[in-house]
Amino acid sequence: MSDTGKSFYLTTPIYYVNDAPHIGHAYTTVAGDLLTRWHRQRGESVWFLTGTDEHGQKVMRTAEANSTPPQQWCDRLVEEEWKPVWRHLEIANDDFIRTTEARHTQRVQKFLQGLMEQGYIYEGKYEGPYCVGCEEFKLPGDLIEGNCKIHSKPVEMLSETNWFFKLSEFAAPLLEHYRKNPDSCQPESARNEVIAFLEGGVSDLSVSRSTFDWGVRVPWDERQVVYVWFDALLNYATAVGLTDDPSSQGGKFFERTWPADVHLVGKDILRFHAVIWPAMLMAAKLALPKKVFAHGWLLVGGEKMSKSKLTGIAPSDITDHFGVDAFRYYFMRAIPFGSDGSFSWEDMAARYTSELANDFGNLASRLAAMVEKYCGGILPNPAQDDELASALSKTVSSADEAIVALDFQGGINAIMDFCKVVNGYVTIQQPWVVAKDVSKKSELDAILYNTAESLRALAVLLHPVMPLATSKLWSYLGAESCLGPITSQKIADVATWGQLKGGSKVIKGEILFPRLADLES
Repeated sequence: MSDTGKSFYLTTPIYYVNDAPHIGHAYTTVAGDLLTRWHRQRGESVWFLTGTDEHGQKVMRTAEANSTPPQQWCDRLVEEEWKPVWRHLEIANDDFIRTTEARHTQRVQKFLQGLMEQGYIYEGKYEGPYCVGCEEFKLPGDLIEGNCKIHSKPVEMLSETNWFFKLSEFAAPLLEHYRKNPDSCQPESARNEVIAFLEGGVSDLSVSRSTFDWGVRVPWDERQVVYVWFDALLNYATAVGLTDDPSSQGGKFFERTWPADVHLVGKDILRFHAVIWPAMLMAAKLALPKKVFAHGWLLVGGEKMSKSKLTGIAPSDITDHFGVDAFRYYFMRAIPFGSDGSFSWEDMAARYTSELANDFGNLASRLAAMVEKYCGGILPNPAQDDELASALSKTVSSADEAIVALDFQGGINAIMDFCKVVNGYVTIQQPWVVAKDVSKKSELDAILYNTAESLRALAVLLHPVMPLATSKLWSYLGAESCLGPITSQKIADVATWGQLKGGSKVIKGEILFPRLADLES
């Protein structure tokens, strides 16, 4: 991270460690990875945070059911399940925060103490329904016949003397904030939900629990632990130095990083992030996140994927068959980010075959085979097809505009449309026919160079989506030796034509996306 200037700071939710991650968790995390990789390739300083939420009744009860102390349970799941899955999926996060770490718990206590001293915390009695699965105090409208709408399980009735946060004082300021800054909560459906909730009246929030002890201790009341969501939401700020002295290393880091540019969240936790969290920040006189983006649910059989309902699919169930890149591509390409989407093996297989194996992978294989056959594996000298160059320029502009706006589907569509244009160019030019006429050697060379240069651009544009396959392609094109690592290529420079050097060695390499029949044999 640079020493000066604001970094692009993106967070995923921190995930409960009551079980291993499923593809719903991976969906959010891959989206964050794609966006931060793209911003890095725009030349920006970036900080990407993910992590785990390890306190609360849900984790405690799961650990007890497995006859394991909560800390030991969390340690095992984080090190044996969560971190390995993110590595497997090529998630390039800069930090991984755990809410049981001292750097988090100490800052939570300091933050809460500050709110207490400013008069925003008071003692009171909470009576009402609570869903352990959501770790949420419920309102009557949140229930169906006494059951949580999300978990389809009965809620528990609580009666406790707790510490409360004056959340109600911030309803009006929050409404004003969202009306003045509509982009700060997206998509529009999410913002409308938040505004309607705020207009309906907001009660003060119990921020402590007294009936169990797995959590951060309330600094002035050792009998109580901090409510898990109050604790968890602070991770976005504690991980970058919240409450540290401004002159310290942590304080300077906070200054360069905060506020978050994007909080990615599932729509089921929107209220926490768009009501409670900004109210906490307002109380502490801290800048609010620039954007909270609530994506939709991944559906299986018409229901949200869930560990508690045992409908979750492990990422490896899919990557073992299709590979990591295809996994990343499919979920970012097939489902509009912000809407619900259904996963089906049939749709994934169809897109894999049509878009990855046939359109992209086959183009790379054909180019390498033709350069080897007609040019001895040596890339011809630069040439330019004006229509291809113009199409690429438009593609870069469209893809950048879409992806920066979190329209991952739109961005990928723009890139893959260019891939189709290049395939059409090869089909029309028929280099295999041109090669039969020795007098047309320069024409053949131009066709092959233009195709290779188009693949160079596709490799860079698709790298944030599919880092493994594009890195291989970059190497096969001989681009590494003349242009440097693919990660150092800038989005703004992609459309500059003629970057590949004539005389570079082009190799066939392995097929980027083998046919599914070959994978199954």
